[in-house]
Amino acid sequence: MELGIHFVNFNLPGGPQTLGPTMAATARAAEQGGATMFTLADHLFQMDNLMAAEDPFLEGYTSMGFLAGQTEKIGLTMLVTGVTYRYPGVLAKTVTTLDVLSQGRSMLGIGAAWYEREHAGLGIPFPPIGQRFEMLEETLQICEQMWSDNNGPFEGTHYRLAETLCAPQPIRQPRPPILIGGAGENKTLRLVAQYADVWNISLAAGPPDETRHKLDVLNRHCDDVGRDPADIRKTLGILVDPLADVDGFVSTAAQYAALGFDLVNVIPLPHITDPAGFVSRLGDEVVPKLAAVSDNQVGSARR
Repeated sequence: MELGIHFVNFNLPGGPQTLGPTMAATARAAEQGGATMFTLADHLFQMDNLMAAEDPFLEGYTSMGFLAGQTEKIGLTMLVTGVTYRYPGVLAKTVTTLDVLSQGRSMLGIGAAWYEREHAGLGIPFPPIGQRFEMLEETLQICEQMWSDNNGPFEGTHYRLAETLCAPQPIRQPRPPILIGGAGENKTLRLVAQYADVWNISLAAGPPDETRHKLDVLNRHCDDVGRDPADIRKTLGILVDPLADVDGFVSTAAQYAALGFDLVNVIPLPHITDPAGFVSRLGDEVVPKLAAVSDNQVGSARR
């Protein structure tokens, strides 16, 4: 089981001038400590289900470009981009740029968007959920086309592109992996089955028994589209402080490893004022124990 770090708290001591150095130090600590993924939330206001919307928050892709120059090997992605925030062609170009600057360490993490307050606040259209899922599917199709040798037009219901030119192409081939976040059974998991290389859920999606049900639904969608479920990497987020109970955290992670999950994301929670130090401790105290979680659990769940 691998460790990922999801960095979302910018309400840190020292004011705005410390945010860049602190975020960079945290990403470097994650890389040096054995974490394999560093993610940011693609928001413009702080999430008001976690902290106050008025708290500091940095735009994600600008931050990711900065982190690409501060790190060497850790994966960098949004967890996850809201489909409403950028036109699909611009999004594909943005992820390509991150991939090139990071030497092939990016992926496209994407979802249907949910945070209505920041949409209204900043004047971003927030269509009904059904339309957002239609936009999400067209966006996935456009990104796949832009990361291919087809530079021709795209004609969809919501987006029309005269040419899908993307030069340079990503370093990561045949294209950056696509990560889709969420657990909705009818739409999200169907899109995961059809388009995703990686699926991410949060522990809020349910305990292991409930997650097993979600996997069964995903497997049925894979059957419908002729896809092997084992081709989709499974990752999850757990909103706890692992250092409060390292053995309990690893035990929980092992239950998910038995279901086929092989990476767990951890958030330096709002009470943590030294995220780089916190992540360094994770590298010392948690990463070795996660790595010891039997690979046979993952392998048997995938078969």
